[in-house]
Amino acid sequence: MSKKIIISGGGTGGHIFPAIAIANALKQLEKDIDILFVGAQGRMEMEKIPAAGYRIIGLSVAGLQRRLSWQNLLFPFRVLHSLQQASQIIEAYQPDAVAGVGGYASWPVLEMAARKKIPVIIQEQNSYAGLANRLLGKKASKIFVAYDGMEKYFPKEKIIKTGNPVRQDLVNLQEKKNEAMKYFNLTAGEKVILVIGGSLGARTINQAIAGGVHRIIEAGYQLIWQCGKIYYEEIKKNLSADMLSQVHLYDFISRMDLAYAAADVIVSRAGAGSIAELCMAGKPAILIPSPNVAEDHQTRNAMALADKQAAVVIKDEEAIEKLPSALLQLLDD
Repeated sequence: MSKKIIISGGGTGGHIFPAIAIANALKQLEKDIDILFVGAQGRMEMEKIPAAGYRIIGLSVAGLQRRLSWQNLLFPFRVLHSLQQASQIIEAYQPDAVAGVGGYASWPVLEMAARKKIPVIIQEQNSYAGLANRLLGKKASKIFVAYDGMEKYFPKEKIIKTGNPVRQDLVNLQEKKNEAMKYFNLTAGEKVILVIGGSLGARTINQAIAGGVHRIIEAGYQLIWQCGKIYYEEIKKNLSADMLSQVHLYDFISRMDLAYAAADVIVSRAGAGSIAELCMAGKPAILIPSPNVAEDHQTRNAMALADKQAAVVIKDEEAIEKLPSALLQLLDD
């Protein structure tokens, strides 16, 4: 009889794509394994997981609002409802184990699995453990991490350092160069800048690139720009038809393997998943760590590459002023 696994979590690409990589690896190890994803209704995973070929069920769960909001009054009721939903899913599916990758949906599913004595496994991508994973650490059978020093968040005897899972399509990118040039309609012989602000986009990076796009085009460079869904229409409106021949604008890029293959230099946030993918890609990078993360862990992620001369790091508050010049200098070297 085939094993049954639930993988729960999501919210951003930093949780979703490692989860898909884990599922794909499990399928390679055991073809008949049955995998069910559990995410949060209305979040990115409800679209991306089915696109990767897996089933997903959405919980009606949401996080606390950081600013004062009347919606926070509903939070305790949503938590109770999500626990009930998670319990029903587990009872119906009868998994052999449950894995959590962090995010809104992760906690209720893993909490209910632990209560039902089902083995719980955690995958923590960052150097600063997320709240859901920290709450569940003592109940987990094993905790897979990417960074040293995680015993300050989790029981030391449960930790296994594995690094972060990445998509296998990032292997042998050089062999995909010609396919990438055709896919993005790029001109051969002209260098390519890839801008990725995370799966949801990054306002500061978008502002910096928008402010320097004329200089980038005048210098003869091509731009693949993933700006995020909420910024896409505004940015596209401000690009002329002539500019769009050099600027390839996307709200989201599904073929990131081809984007990495096409790029000569990459601009990115410094989430743990992005760092792992950049290491696989082996391309020069400029990193703009997000200031809106716990314990400034993206700066620590970025400095791990900068210390090995594998990336340039620019502070978020300096990006609008410094990023265009840094890009042009890196490409001219």
